[in-house]
Amino acid sequence: MGAGVNTVRLDVGEDTGVAVVTLDRPGRLNAVDLTMVRELAEVWRELRFDDAVRAVVLTGSGERAFCTGIDRDAVVPQPSSPYMQDDPLLGVGPKANDLWKPVIAAVRGMACGGAFYLLGESEFVVADPTAVFFDPHTTYGMVSAYESVLMAQRMPYGEAARTALMGTAERMSARRAHEVGLVSEIAEEGRAVEAAVRCAGIVAGYPPEAVQGTVRALWAAKEAARAQAFAQAPHLIALGSLPAGRQAELFAGRSREYRVR
Repeated sequence: MGAGVNTVRLDVGEDTGVAVVTLDRPGRLNAVDLTMVRELAEVWRELRFDDAVRAVVLTGSGERAFCTGIDRDAVVPQPSSPYMQDDPLLGVGPKANDLWKPVIAAVRGMACGGAFYLLGESEFVVADPTAVFFDPHTTYGMVSAYESVLMAQRMPYGEAARTALMGTAERMSARRAHEVGLVSEIAEEGRAVEAAVRCAGIVAGYPPEAVQGTVRALWAAKEAARAQAFAQAPHLIALGSLPAGRQAELFAGRSREYRVR
């Protein structure tokens, strides 16, 4: 990657066929700023051309969070028209960048809000026992559109709805996420990346054309419904979200209390 302070680390294992992509802003709970948006796209596109990499693990730096979504300090100018809303997170995932190598997410700590763009474009999720999942949008007067669509494709409707509607008042535990299918494995504490790399290493040992074709087929099974739902998202966000100033007030006055289920 280029010079300067990188927000994403890329580590390619020697002779394993596995790359580990790490969101590396632990001081900001791996929140996505516009630099990270650009660097993630660069990493996914770089991996498209690296035939030595046949499987990928995606994780976050530090113990507190996998990713907490868009950085609230990121300035994203918006057109006034609901037909031309800009969402930088639409470009952060591997599928959005035409990468069809399998991606396994390893989650420790919080995964919330915009983190679902990344989880929604991963093949499966391995979680640390400390992992928790929640969507804060409604608490702050924001429509959860893209995130809800992605989560509705990863777990039962009622669980996706509860996650989106309960906002910051409730967090889904790794145990519950495993029960509803969002998480495929709960690793020993501190070993989620190791468990994900182990899975990725097995997949990387298979003929890559067969693996990538399978990934593409799995994605095709839900791609049409996702595209149709995403087409509604900009209008719903424009109609239902409070002005930015009011959102900031709600964020500043938010309750710190929540339950884990």
